[in-house]
Amino acid sequence: MDTDDIIRMMASQGLRITDQRRTLARLFADTPGYLSPKDVYDYMGRFYSGLSFDTVYRNLRLLDELGVLEQVVFEDGVKFKLHCREHDHHHHLICLQCGKTYPLTHCPMEATDVPDDFVIVKHKFEVFGYCGDCAGAETAAGNR
Repeated sequence: MDTDDIIRMMASQGLRITDQRRTLARLFADTPGYLSPKDVYDYMGRFYSGLSFDTVYRNLRLLDELGVLEQVVFEDGVKFKLHCREHDHHHHLICLQCGKTYPLTHCPMEATDVPDDFVIVKHKFEVFGYCGDCAGAETAAGNR
């Protein structure tokens, strides 16, 4: 997905397209992995002096709610990336080194017994580990 696709998605959701949101779209279009709010704030601050961290974080949350971005909670905090465009329900395997994601098409909720009086509204499931390239690099470096 390129910058124009992201901008079209934001506009189709009723967002006003500002220069800051164009820059945000470009950042996520050019970044294959996950970005922390601080990463985004540091990047945006190079172009927009006086930009507050709260403004950056509000935009990240808004873009997550609109389905443009997705957020994942890592051990060191929340990170965002461009929403994956897989059409079927799925989850992810996420490399902790490079951030590459792989779709996990089996949903663990299918095998979960849910009490009759519990209404599920949404769920997330991520598996963290190392992709083949990064696992090989970790082993070669003697870090595992």
